[in-house]
Amino acid sequence: MVKNENEKQTEEIIFDAAMAVFEEKGFAAARMQEIADRSGMNKSLLHYYFRTKEQLFEAVFNKLLEKMFSKIIGVFMSDKPFEEKIRLYYEEHINFFQKNPTLPIFIMSEIAHNPERLKKQFSGINYLQIRDAVMKVHAKEMEESGIKKEDWPQFMITVISLTVFPYAAKEIIKMYLSQSEEKKSFNEFMNERKTFAADFVISAIKNMKRN
Repeated sequence: MVKNENEKQTEEIIFDAAMAVFEEKGFAAARMQEIADRSGMNKSLLHYYFRTKEQLFEAVFNKLLEKMFSKIIGVFMSDKPFEEKIRLYYEEHINFFQKNPTLPIFIMSEIAHNPERLKKQFSGINYLQIRDAVMKVHAKEMEESGIKKEDWPQFMITVISLTVFPYAAKEIIKMYLSQSEEKKSFNEFMNERKTFAADFVISAIKNMKRN
């Protein structure tokens, strides 16, 4: 069934309210009434769009994953030079987290409480297909750097952790920044990290080439 513009707008309002409540309370503690109140609509209308909290959670989480991974996969599957991909990845990934700053903690919390639900959400992503595509397009860079197929999990986890960890440890980093000479805001810190993280990874790859 094709949705009209009003239905799409209503779903967007529900998604925004639901994501806020899920992030604050977690799936188990979240209540449909609170989501309805946050979205400014009655509970009956909320149930018209999503009959259960489980359905709403899956819809919201799938939408967030689609937004995040479509950009990331788009970067690595493009025909850009490898170094440019690394820079664009950090730009896109950090931009996404700046708009959804509590998402990393939310994901880790849900994995801890119900890993099977999150496995289901991530099951549609073919990591090996992405790896093989990148390894094929950038075979020369991979060979020169010494990165093999079996190294891909180590490589990608290192790349991803440089953006995910700061949000997971946000409060600790904010305490550190408040004591530093520059006294930067967390957002300023993450804006700088777009360049720093990319430079760090590219430098590490070049250093591997020398060895």
